[in-house]
Amino acid sequence: MKKITTTFWIIAAVGFLIVILISSSSFITLKPGERGVIFRKFTSGLDKENIFQPGFHIIAPWNEMFVYNVKEQNSEEGMDVLDKNGLSINMDISIRFNPKYDRIGYLHEKFGVDYIRTLIVPEARSTVRRVAGRYTAEEIYSTKRSELESAIIVETAEVLGANDIEMKALLIRSINLPEQIKVAIENKLKQEQEALAYKYKLEREESEAERKRIAAEGEARANKIINSSLTNALLKMRGIEATIKLSESPNSKVVVIGSGKDGMPLILGGNN
Repeated sequence: MKKITTTFWIIAAVGFLIVILISSSSFITLKPGERGVIFRKFTSGLDKENIFQPGFHIIAPWNEMFVYNVKEQNSEEGMDVLDKNGLSINMDISIRFNPKYDRIGYLHEKFGVDYIRTLIVPEARSTVRRVAGRYTAEEIYSTKRSELESAIIVETAEVLGANDIEMKALLIRSINLPEQIKVAIENKLKQEQEALAYKYKLEREESEAERKRIAAEGEARANKIINSSLTNALLKMRGIEATIKLSESPNSKVVVIGSGKDGMPLILGGNN
């Protein structure tokens, strides 16, 4: 009797454990920012169309739920790339992304829950290397960095979008060149800036010289016109007009008509 009782309790305990295990695998709670895709191993297989939303769900214990974090995530990668001339450059990039909510079934079918390692990282690295190979080290480091970054963003977003990933942003955090190459590029840029400054100075001086030449020519033409119009009769008339104005002044004076040179009035000063 005692042996039967012991056996009963062992069977009961095993049964209880089985029930707990079955229950725990059947009751699933998806948190905010999570989505689930179910795999029905005995019937339809992976259900790519019906995506489970956040909340409490009950599934058959023999089925399996794969939970995906669909919040915006960030991946930082450092890599060595070759420029157009085969020079090695180290670049650090940062990618922000999230799986497309309604496409995680297809993402799971192709890449699985480890899609960051199997999709995001290799595709980002491949795109960066491909785009960087179109530019020289000098262009990447200075003159065409924004163009390089734009090309990487567009091409990475395209390839990830085709694989059910929405890329939010891609940033080039740093570009590191071998020290001797970096110094050579910086010296060249400095010399170019100095040459541009010198060219600007010459152009400004040439412009100022041209302005002065034009002003001098204009003044010379004006004087020529004035001199050609100053006849003796005109000068006498202007003298008479000035004499009349002076004679009307309240200051005492003596005006002698016809006593000046060429018959012009002669003014003898007086007191205020």
